[in-house]
Amino acid sequence: MTGPVSAMDRTQFIEHFGGVYEHSPWIAMQVFDTGLGPLLNTPAGLSSAMTEVVEQAGREPQLVLLRSHPDLAGRLAVSGALSAASSAEQAGAGLDQCAPEEFSEFTDLNTRYAEKFGFPFIVAVRGLDREGILERFRQRVEHDLDTEFEEALSQVHRIARLRMDEVFDTIRA
Repeated sequence: MTGPVSAMDRTQFIEHFGGVYEHSPWIAMQVFDTGLGPLLNTPAGLSSAMTEVVEQAGREPQLVLLRSHPDLAGRLAVSGALSAASSAEQAGAGLDQCAPEEFSEFTDLNTRYAEKFGFPFIVAVRGLDREGILERFRQRVEHDLDTEFEEALSQVHRIARLRMDEVFDTIRA
């Protein structure tokens, strides 16, 4: 057991929580630099603090955060270059087992979506299957930019919270 989050040093904290937001350890760093208190000893408390950092960061850092996410069933998945967390999440939803026609639709939707919004389609895939993901994809590609930007950020926060719950489970073990 590592102990409570509020007792972690910077290295421990970043090691455990620097990856909950895809390729964005700056979020955990900023939370640590703000000061760790007992409210951060729970997933809900830490999630709230990290969400606040992202929400206060402004549009450009948020866009960089969105762009740090991989395409679903995209080229990084095919090449094996996803982060370990993204790979496990996509495999859990069966995205590593797409039929050729599903893969083709994902590819087409990924292209349309990225061209329209300037960032990849992001959805917390846990609990969803390929058809459910495709259905959300088809609907969301029709959104306007502001609506989709907010939805994508919401999904990023959900993904981070799910990952954070897993980290808390490992440090309590």
